Amino acid sequence: MSFWWSPASTFLVIFTSPKAVSSIWRRSFPEEGDSGPIARELKAQKTTVPRRPRFLPTIYREGKSLGLRPISSSTKDWPLQWDTGYAEVINAQKSVTNEDQAVCCHVNIRRTRLQMDVEETPEVNPEKCVTSCYWALFDGHGGPVAATLAAQYLHFCIKEKLEEIMEGIDGPQPPMHLTARRLYKSDPQFVKEKGICQEHVVIGALESAFQECDEMIGQEMALSSQVDGCTALMAFYLQRKLYIANAGDSRALLVQKQSLLQLSTEFTPELERKRIQHLAFIYPKLLADEFTRFEFPRRLKREEIGQKVLCRDYYMDGWGYKTVNEADLRYPLIHGQGRRTRLLGTLAVSRGLGDHHLKVFESDVKVKPFLSCIPEVKVLDLAAMEFLEDDVLIMATDGLWDVLCNEEVARITRSFLNDNRVNPSRFSELAAHLVHLARGSFNEQQWILDNDSPASYDDISVFVIPLLRHRGHDT
Repeated sequence: MSFWWSPASTFLVIFTSPKAVSSIWRRSFPEEGDSGPIARELKAQKTTVPRRPRFLPTIYREGKSLGLRPISSSTKDWPLQWDTGYAEVINAQKSVTNEDQAVCCHVNIRRTRLQMDVEETPEVNPEKCVTSCYWALFDGHGGPVAATLAAQYLHFCIKEKLEEIMEGIDGPQPPMHLTARRLYKSDPQFVKEKGICQEHVVIGALESAFQECDEMIGQEMALSSQVDGCTALMAFYLQRKLYIANAGDSRALLVQKQSLLQLSTEFTPELERKRIQHLAFIYPKLLADEFTRFEFPRRLKREEIGQKVLCRDYYMDGWGYKTVNEADLRYPLIHGQGRRTRLLGTLAVSRGLGDHHLKVFESDVKVKPFLSCIPEVKVLDLAAMEFLEDDVLIMATDGLWDVLCNEEVARITRSFLNDNRVNPSRFSELAAHLVHLARGSFNEQQWILDNDSPASYDDISVFVIPLLRHRGHDT
């Protein structure tokens, strides 16, 4: 176990092996009674407000009345790394608690893995360690527990997976073997011909970390009889590159003076139709004779049996015709359009963490086999890019994007930063301003935007990360 104090993130991060963490946490869940601290915390979260991000300056107090949705944000007295701004607001009684979670911290990664006793506390040596920066947003659905666990676990998993491969990314090209001598003279040529570079190995480590984190969340939630899940959006700065990993429908947007670039894909059942249908084709038992894998323009009716109707299977980009039979009247595996699309009539996302024990209402059909925990990872080479003072990365949960499009957020960002150039807290205030605009105001009946259209009723969490500030963080 190692301890890393991050002044920028204002809290102590305790690192150890995720497997050790899981073992420790399991000891906190007794087979009978409630003597474990983690067990007590999870049970308490069923009826009380879950712990808010550690870096917020004051205790978060959620509004309990319909007309009260206070915005909480970071301040200049509690500076975050790179002068990052953060703000959040709870939903308009969509759920009892705020189901979003956020993390902003430094992660200290050893260049060479050491066999250490769990009580040993090594000093942070720049020659033996790499200091990275980490931001993450977790948007819970069905409860706050999975998001809370993901906020506590994921950076542990990333640290462990990166330490396993750091020797492979310190050189100009990843070696074929890390722990063994070169077996074949052609090995370096093979790596070169495949075009394998350091960032590919880092991406693989991040993908593995998400998978391990998901497994650990499943283990812990089984012990507390929880069934909820969460989406995950993460930014990780390592070796002058910024890795954006997304599993869900939160969004990362790069806003520069003359351009904007969306850096994440919102994974919905509609977008991943082929993957989901193909899984049902390979394992039809997953549908338990209650769903059909085929996609029809709408749900079919009994009087259409024997007719040829438009249909699409897993291998198709186009549409064909299928003669309708009795099985085609079952509920579609993917149903609805746009924001109303649902996987097994249950989830609006097709990637995320948790949901291991979630079943379709009044059935034994499990949702998890169709829900991928593997993120899509995109990379920004910050060393090869020129940034201005007002160039920022906006990371936000879907509560923001439900009512504000990319272009609106970019316009608001540029205007706000231009009007507040001498304000030392302008990135935090921009985050709060974006949250305020998406939350809207209460007119004694509903929450509305400035143009009188419906505001966001969801939890809203926003990071504003100034990218010019990466200079000086290249340890």
